[in-house]
Amino acid sequence: QVQLVESGGGLVQTGGSLRLSCAASGLTLSTYDVGWFRQAPGKEREFVGISWNGGSTYCADSVKGRFTISRDIAGNTVYLQMNSLKPEETAVYHCAVVRSISGSRAYRAEAYTYWGQGTQVTVSS
Repeated sequence: QVQLVESGGGLVQTGGSLRLSCAASGLTLSTYDVGWFRQAPGKEREFVGISWNGGSTYCADSVKGRFTISRDIAGNTVYLQMNSLKPEETAVYHCAVVRSISGSRAYRAEAYTYWGQGTQVTVSS
């Protein structure tokens, strides 16, 4: 049974940092592309970034330069390091996986196969 568990969320002040983890069981993350999304109340799920299983990463323009994605292959975990957080980035953050994805499909939530339950990030002003 595939399970993705996010952790590391919490309350942080504007300009602060958090590192989110996405731990997988039931699959080997190194063979999947892993995306990060966020969803604020009343808003659609928003693409944050992706870590392709080949090693490259990409982050949305809104977070580029502040967020980075990395992998711990041995730990079967993917991380989202978030720096210089803003109040408008308050949301539930989810990781999701798909065997392989490319191009603009990577930005679409419906393209991913498995999802974690999410972790709440609250940025206070």
